[in-house]
Amino acid sequence: MNSGPALVSILRQGDTLVASVHTALDDSEMVRFQEDLVRQIGEYRARGVIIDVAALDVIDSFASRTLQTIADIARLRGAVTVIVGIRPEVAFAMVRLGMGMGEVTTALDLEEGMAHLTRLRDPGSARG
Repeated sequence: MNSGPALVSILRQGDTLVASVHTALDDSEMVRFQEDLVRQIGEYRARGVIIDVAALDVIDSFASRTLQTIADIARLRGAVTVIVGIRPEVAFAMVRLGMGMGEVTTALDLEEGMAHLTRLRDPGSARG
C-alpha cells in the first residue's frame, strides 16, 4: 500500500462531494480515482460533485476523457458534476490540442463551482 501523500482527497459537504486532485495522476491512478468517486456518489447519495484540478499543470487526453466519463456516470446516478480550477495555460493547451470537457460544466474555482450547484438546486436563492 502507498504510504506517501494522498494524490486525491474526496470530502463530503452536505450532499456534495468535493474531490481535489493534488498531483498529476497516471492512467491507473485516474481509473482508481474514477472508481472511488463513483462509489462514494452512491454511498453518500451525492447530488453534486465538484472536481478541483487546480493543482494540475497538464490535463492529457486520457484524463480529459476520464473526467467526462465521471461526469456522465454521476449524471446517470443523479448528481451534477462541475470541474473547477483549470489553469489558464492548461485551458490554452487543451484548446490548441482540440480537447475539451464536452458537456461537463466548468467553473473558475471552488467557490464558483459551489455557487453553480446552489443555483441549480434553488434558482431563486443565488442570482447573478
